[in-house]
Amino acid sequence: MHMNLLAVLVAALIPMALGFIWYNPKFLGKAWMEASGMTEEKAKNANMALVFGLSFVFALMFSFGLQFMAIHQYHITSAFFDYMGKIEDPNTPEGGIYKQVMDLVGNGHRTFGHGALHGTIGGIMLALPIMATNALFEGKGFKYIAINAGYWIIAMMLMCGILSAWM
Repeated sequence: MHMNLLAVLVAALIPMALGFIWYNPKFLGKAWMEASGMTEEKAKNANMALVFGLSFVFALMFSFGLQFMAIHQYHITSAFFDYMGKIEDPNTPEGGIYKQVMDLVGNGHRTFGHGALHGTIGGIMLALPIMATNALFEGKGFKYIAINAGYWIIAMMLMCGILSAWM
């Protein structure tokens, strides 16, 4: 199973592009500022180069990790690794079974839609509980949780769709 670094890179751009739309004052930006307690003054004083630079690094890390959630073939491959991290020799029983499984599975379920399904489920089952727990302890309301969790659910849906289709 080989990684497509271009797919990882493009998927990492999704949170940035979606964020420009999602948090734009003409869409949900004003509601988010109100719910989060952010002000124009705080926003103007932020080091945006640092914010966007680190955000992209984190999105790249996230994109790299999401491919293992979106692509079934990584799980199949990992079952046949030996202790050195290599696929078993195809001439051995284990290697022969791996070849048979991969011949049967191939690139099945490697579509944008299937990856998007995994991303949506991951967003609801992983991102939402994490975001909501943090928001509850920060004393934030439902609107804050809905805006931020909704953003990550959609971002994960699009990222996993790209990763699944392009890998």
